[in-house]
Amino acid sequence: MFTGIVESMATVVNLEKEGTNLHLWLECDFTDELKIDQSISHNGVCLTVVEISGKAYKVTAIDETLKKTNLGQISLNDKINLERCMRLNDRLDGHIVQGHVDQTAVLKSVLNENGSYILSFEYDENSTGNVTVPKGSICVNGISLTVVDSQIGEFSVAIIPYTWENTNLHTLNPGDIVNLEFDIIGKYIQRLMNR
Repeated sequence: MFTGIVESMATVVNLEKEGTNLHLWLECDFTDELKIDQSISHNGVCLTVVEISGKAYKVTAIDETLKKTNLGQISLNDKINLERCMRLNDRLDGHIVQGHVDQTAVLKSVLNENGSYILSFEYDENSTGNVTVPKGSICVNGISLTVVDSQIGEFSVAIIPYTWENTNLHTLNPGDIVNLEFDIIGKYIQRLMNR
């Protein structure tokens, strides 16, 4: 389980295809603290550390993960948002995040508000029936954010300078694809309402 509070960013240093799998080699500032079998959120995708070599570690994204997330589109030197799983005695600073991406979205626009940024996203509301609500939680590339404006199939979020500078949001351009994990409580309520 995660909170959506990005701890650090990793740099993609190697990509290896093996069948339908993609092995990602990444470097981050806490590689020396990692262990084999540890779960880490990568742009909101929970992946397991399978190998460590020097300053780099390896995780594997299977075909299902590559189809449902933006990990199949990454390139060498891309920055990936990281969060290690939460400890049971920690504060829950963001919201409950499972690291299970529901679907992707397209960044439609970035508006510089002279001190903050408004990012607008569009997603296929018909593919899974996910919804957002104003002031509700959404996880974008593993970042716990609050929805500012919510319409069917689209939403916007306001980004403070700290989040802008310390996540990979500042590397995105309109048209880029991001990973979304919708609020787990909202998903359960929607499922119950549809019965």
